[in-house]
Amino acid sequence: MADLTSTRTRSDLIIGGLVVLASLVILGNAAVATTVSVKFLGWILFTVGVVLLVGALVSIGKDGFWGAAIGGGLATALGVGFLRNTERGAVTLTLIAGMMFLFSGLARLAIAYQLPVARVPMLISGGIATLLGLVVLFNLFDASDNFLGLIIGIELLFEGLAIMIVGRTGMTGHLNTTYEG
Repeated sequence: MADLTSTRTRSDLIIGGLVVLASLVILGNAAVATTVSVKFLGWILFTVGVVLLVGALVSIGKDGFWGAAIGGGLATALGVGFLRNTERGAVTLTLIAGMMFLFSGLARLAIAYQLPVARVPMLISGGIATLLGLVVLFNLFDASDNFLGLIIGIELLFEGLAIMIVGRTGMTGHLNTTYEG
């Protein structure tokens, strides 16, 4: 049987408050947050690509060489592209996010007709996600300036509120491993 207990402490309230404060700063500077996130992702891709290329050089003639070499080359090129032109990187990532919203919304709408219990929430969330995806895709270049910073800020806002309400460890489940009988 799982024992669910809340483990919120004073430090959780402080950390959650700081995360909420950081989210408000990000939401106030969504364009800057978008640029920083694209550059951060660019550096991660570049670093991973270089590591994969070095690993491929070490394993020349062995299994996995071509996969590491091609993957490393693509990750390096994508990272350099994001670092050299953050605006195009933001458009690319916004396009991907818009497509994800659109297709996940359409999938929820399709699933809603098969679920008798949670039909209304699935219809609402599917409709909102579909509309958000369409809005992003039809305004791609305008949305790309702020969209990534906006969704990062919103995510941090809800994360900070969750930390303040539930705690960092949340509901911890301790399984009873003693067997009777």
